[in-house]
Amino acid sequence: MAKTSARSKSRSAARLAAVQALYQHEMEQTPIPTLLHEFHHHRLGATIEGVEYEDAEIDFFDDLVAGVHARSGELDDLVASKLASGWSLHRLDRPMRQILRAGAYELVARIDVPTGTIISEYVDVAKAFYDKKEAAFVNGLLDAVAKAVRS
Repeated sequence: MAKTSARSKSRSAARLAAVQALYQHEMEQTPIPTLLHEFHHHRLGATIEGVEYEDAEIDFFDDLVAGVHARSGELDDLVASKLASGWSLHRLDRPMRQILRAGAYELVARIDVPTGTIISEYVDVAKAFYDKKEAAFVNGLLDAVAKAVRS
């Protein structure tokens, strides 16, 4: 049981770090290889300004960041198709876009991870940035994506 718990924590940390890395990429246009290197060597498992960052499952983190980047057009279309009429993906703020892209990527590409786990994990990531209303939004939107891509 302890091994599963450690893996679960390292994957949770990887998801949060991936959202942060994707946000940084969108803000600064940092090339993905440079971004991965920076996170591997300076963020994951490090203590920065008194904040201790969890060790993250590196391969999982890399897959999330590279996968979202490589499939961003497809993921954006998928997420946008589940937004309310009159809403576009670019109307959402940047952290929310990255949370939804990463969650959608996992639902599409990581069939080894259960649907409920993915949705729950990204609701938790949303709670790190937002209040309950936005976390509920992530839950509903990723649930709609899951119904579309996992039957």
